[in-house]
Amino acid sequence: MRISAQELKNKIENNEDFQLIDVREKYEFDEFNIGGTNIPMDDVLKNLKKLNLSKPIVFCCNEGLKSQALIIVLKRKINNQQLYSLEGGITAYYETFEV
Repeated sequence: MRISAQELKNKIENNEDFQLIDVREKYEFDEFNIGGTNIPMDDVLKNLKKLNLSKPIVFCCNEGLKSQALIIVLKRKINNQQLYSLEGGITAYYETFEV
């Protein structure tokens, strides 16, 4: 499932209980991010214990493509139907809100 930049911003502003995972490389995350936990794409499956499966999880990447593909894989491996990909990724978030 996808979540728009506005929906994510609303979740953050409303202090909703969810987990934000940024799957970009560490140097990309360090350059700019919107918070959350950085687990590079190649490391997510090795770090499933870092995912809080009891709440919604929003994954983000640069443009939303990698995070969307990751969700497809994760839905086969874990029991959490509340997995979201930030539509358009960090790029869309920054363009929408000029952070």
